[in-house]
Amino acid sequence: MLLNNIQPAIGAVKKKQRVGRGIGSGLGKTCGRGHKGQKSRAGGFHKIGFEGGQMPLQRRLPKRGFKPLYRSRTETITLSDLNKVITPEVDLLILKQMGLVSSSADTVKVIATGSILKSVVVGTDIIVSSGAKQAIETAGGSIK
Repeated sequence: MLLNNIQPAIGAVKKKQRVGRGIGSGLGKTCGRGHKGQKSRAGGFHKIGFEGGQMPLQRRLPKRGFKPLYRSRTETITLSDLNKVITPEVDLLILKQMGLVSSSADTVKVIATGSILKSVVVGTDIIVSSGAKQAIETAGGSIK
């Protein structure tokens, strides 16, 4: 390969469109800009979202809500959900793998709804309410 043989790929370079060169070219007279108005003039520019002086949509709509950047996503599960867990030890990773909590959850809290029928060991990364703690311990389980 020599430097004088190098060419761009086919279709990579398009010929520049010449406007204002007579009516036979198809882009004579107004040069594809139409008649009159701000966009037909040289330097005719308006910012994105400008609606001709009308109050723009982004200012007409109300501002609503706020989501903190570093919020923790806490989900709750019940005692009856703990019955579905196959392993004797329960932690956040196992709950995500089983689909009991979403994958975006940062923390999980067990609440005392329903009943637990088997003994489980709840990991340190799971928060347990006082009623749920009592129910887990009476079923023979423990909390790390």
